[in-house]
Amino acid sequence: MNKYTFDDYYNMVNGCIDKYVPVCNFSEDIVHEAMKYSLSIGGKRIRPMLVLEFCRVCGGDVESAVPFAVALEMIHTYSLIHDDLPCMDDDDIRRGKPSCHIKYGEAFALLAGDGLLTRAFGIIAESEIAEKRPDIAVKAIKALSELSGVNGMIGGQVVDLVNENRSAPIEVLEVLDSLKTGALIRCAAYLGAICADADEEKINAAQLYAGNLGYAFQIVDDILDVVGDENLLGKPIGSDAESGKSTYVSLLGLEKAREAADKLTDDAVRALEKFGNEADFLKNLAYSLAKRKH
Repeated sequence: MNKYTFDDYYNMVNGCIDKYVPVCNFSEDIVHEAMKYSLSIGGKRIRPMLVLEFCRVCGGDVESAVPFAVALEMIHTYSLIHDDLPCMDDDDIRRGKPSCHIKYGEAFALLAGDGLLTRAFGIIAESEIAEKRPDIAVKAIKALSELSGVNGMIGGQVVDLVNENRSAPIEVLEVLDSLKTGALIRCAAYLGAICADADEEKINAAQLYAGNLGYAFQIVDDILDVVGDENLLGKPIGSDAESGKSTYVSLLGLEKAREAADKLTDDAVRALEKFGNEADFLKNLAYSLAKRKH
């Protein structure tokens, strides 16, 4: 079974952005430009990497899963565009560069996010897998719709807004992060597994890994907002504390938060036993995300 590196997957996804972002036949295609800008200004490509690697470890054809990986990254990017808008988090900087609405204006940023969201489902519907196995494409579209919608990522944003500028208990924080951050990470693992037509046992193992990974990822984010390097993060630190927002650090303390992230990372790695020696990439990914500086 061929193995891929982080760089292989990163380049594979980035190389498809031009292919899948639609070109509009207007004299000034500002929305198309804004979509490409937001997709291209950086990011770790964690979610598409998970799609592709779970497809691989489940015995599928990685190349055939690329449209699903790009579609998920479009959903993620649309959510970041909308999160940065003045009516939401009101952030001027994203990954060290001007947020979409700062560069293109609020109206075009809103439409760019909408364009990425709607295009994502078209990419899956047009894929080679959809032609050969429409049942898999239907499962993928259903999962992507559910986990990015009001019962997933959007639901998490609602919880976040409701609890803005006030202290929330850790139970609320866990629900928020399971939805806002974790839903698309779980979706990534699911999409990769079903692209390979994996059995239920492998799908469950993939989602257990992703669930723990998502929680650990958010805790590390909270830690970095306290002790991170602004130059590496590409955004100001300390914003959570300034707003009075509950985080794992504010509720648990820095040391306990680190311990929680480490435990969740270990739990994620244990979930990979089903995949044997083929799981090295996923193990290394989990440990690298737990130790990341940005």
